[in-house]
Amino acid sequence: MLERLFQLKAHGTTVRREVIAGITTFLTMAYIIVVNPSILSATGMDFGAIFVATCLAAAIGTLIMGLWANYPIALAPGMGLNAFFSFTVVGSMGYSWQVALGAVFLSGVIFFLLSIFRVREWIINSIPMSLRFGISAGIGFFLALIAFKNAGVVVDDNATLVSLGNIKSPESLMFFGGFLLICALAYKRVIGAVMIGIIAITLVALTLGMVEYNGLASAPPSLAPTFMQMDVAGALEVGMISVVFAFLFVDLFDTSGTLIGAAQRGGLLDENGKLPRLGRALMSDSVATMSGAAMGTSTTTSYIESTAGISAGGRTGLTAVVVALLFLACLVLSPIAKIIPAYATAPALLYVAALMTSGLKLIDWDDITDAAPAVVTALMMPLTFSIANGIALGFITYAVLKALSGRWSHLNASIVIIAVVFILKFLFLNE
Repeated sequence: MLERLFQLKAHGTTVRREVIAGITTFLTMAYIIVVNPSILSATGMDFGAIFVATCLAAAIGTLIMGLWANYPIALAPGMGLNAFFSFTVVGSMGYSWQVALGAVFLSGVIFFLLSIFRVREWIINSIPMSLRFGISAGIGFFLALIAFKNAGVVVDDNATLVSLGNIKSPESLMFFGGFLLICALAYKRVIGAVMIGIIAITLVALTLGMVEYNGLASAPPSLAPTFMQMDVAGALEVGMISVVFAFLFVDLFDTSGTLIGAAQRGGLLDENGKLPRLGRALMSDSVATMSGAAMGTSTTTSYIESTAGISAGGRTGLTAVVVALLFLACLVLSPIAKIIPAYATAPALLYVAALMTSGLKLIDWDDITDAAPAVVTALMMPLTFSIANGIALGFITYAVLKALSGRWSHLNASIVIIAVVFILKFLFLNE
């Protein structure tokens, strides 16, 4: 049955190898089951319900990817977009979390339609690489700022906007210790480095009496507080256009980049360098986003951590199925998730931030018409606490700068249309 379903022999793999690969992938991304509820609960959403939604969204999306697309790619709520959801859309812009979930759902619907009508390639290919690198780096900087804020390292200041907090506090010291531990373990290629760091800091906090132990396992919390609570009508407001676009663009770039990168690592591309069944893979991602929003979590996307399992030999959807089953098994671990403090998950945010900013090295710094828009995109995300603002100002800067420089050949219809839409938004709409 497994042979017929996943074509193991054709991919040169075995059940044992696929299972090991699935466990490997899961360990590298398991941190999301505690980090995502920690971030989204800042909106007032029920922590337990988010925990369940995170596990279920990851399991459903990964199962679809494994069984339908037959790829060893795992999915879960994406880092960066969960922070944008909580701290920008709800925290800064003042929308309810129900409306934010509606925006996530709409972005999933649009993603699904783009995949069906094959518009996705046109959009992906028309977005300049410099802006893609700037978006990725900007999300990294955004996560880094949130990490420092959660750990009390960066605090607000009336005179300078931000200032250094009490770095001698136990929370700050454990934050720095956790970050250094994660980086050291990652450098030595220790599987599950991020999760080990989170657990280590939590154990130290337990020893010092800074958190309270409430058991290892229990029945899963109720999903009712967030299930089908999304407000799609509210997300259709004109002022939410940039938010829906932000969710869509970041998911589109993340998913495409992850799929291609993971496929290259596993030798899954065809003779023309293209990914077979790309449409199925992208539709799996979009369905995962829609189902995740319905259950109560931010955008679900493909995880680059899947390359860990691919490096361990995973080549088919059986790897993804194993990951999905492990996420389902985590449903009984909510007591552990609840005791993990913010300063224990903050090092994970900073570590992911460091990885995401690495794309800056790929920007052509000798071409100011490429470099400047990327810098604007990257810096405006943390400075305005908004991924949407960073994307908008990046597109506007790119289009105007290329036009003023006479480099019309670098512009295309999609860039111009998107830039004009964002200009009109800033001129006539208030967030």
